[in-house]
Amino acid sequence: MSRPPLTRVGLQIAGYSFPGTMDHQLFDRVVDIAHAAEASGFDSLWTMDHVHQIASVGEPDEPILEAYTTIAALAAVTSTLRLGVLVSCNGFRNPAMLAKMVTTIDVISKGRAVLGMGAGWHEEECRAYGLDFQTTGQRLMALAEAVQICRAMFTEQAPRFDGTYHQIDEPLNVPGPINPDGPPILIGGGGERVLIPTVARHGDACNFFGAPATVRHKISVLEKACAAVGRDSGEITKTWLGHAIVTDSESELQEALERLGTLLNLAPSAVRGFVLCGTREEVRRQVAEYREAGVEGVIVTVLDPGDLEHLRLVGTTVREAMDD
Repeated sequence: MSRPPLTRVGLQIAGYSFPGTMDHQLFDRVVDIAHAAEASGFDSLWTMDHVHQIASVGEPDEPILEAYTTIAALAAVTSTLRLGVLVSCNGFRNPAMLAKMVTTIDVISKGRAVLGMGAGWHEEECRAYGLDFQTTGQRLMALAEAVQICRAMFTEQAPRFDGTYHQIDEPLNVPGPINPDGPPILIGGGGERVLIPTVARHGDACNFFGAPATVRHKISVLEKACAAVGRDSGEITKTWLGHAIVTDSESELQEALERLGTLLNLAPSAVRGFVLCGTREEVRRQVAEYREAGVEGVIVTVLDPGDLEHLRLVGTTVREAMDD
């Protein structure tokens, strides 16, 4: 049975480099972004789980705020946005403690928390922080265990779990989540052999990126994985993550695509295939293509989140496209 989508229009804050902003003013700017998003059609707000800035966003030494402390602070100053991390690096935190953190955010926000989970991929920052970085297979199996632990922490009084990578022995999670089922769990990533089957078994939502055809394929794999375990794929919200650029100026669009292409190490023409870009009408048509591919929620990043005018334009444009 299909459920209402976890999110229809989300914003991910990826960069924290705001011209003219001092370090002690960073969170003030983030609050301004959150308020603008809340007023512009966005229904969810996400941070990235990185402690070094990643190459697709900026330079490694650019400012970046820790994901969960930022989301917790935003929970106290927003009123309607669902709040989550897209997605938590499983190797950063003990999963039972992560569930406790997300439950606390759920209480602060009066039930708006989402738990986003992923296997993690950024080896350099793990090594720099003294964290173990396992093989891909190990990270994926550890993620599957962590999801089960978090679900148990949300829904059971004193759960136990004895896995290969994670164990818990009757931890208490009091107060519990606002909803008895706990915050929804979104699992990010497109691995077809392990990760997508994990979504089919344990996830409330998934997150993919790429062109519409790529996303359609991933959703097809998910549908087959759900059928294999006897689950209705309509229970899982299918979301897409990508950049959005809305402008009537061809020169501004080209400049933005060139900038994004430099970050992604791609030609601007290649970037066009998997971002929302162009006039409002063009972006609405592109959103429609993702919806036809099976996407129920669009989560976007913007090159300059501090440009609130552009942020509002993106929010209203994508919301209109999702409501068509």
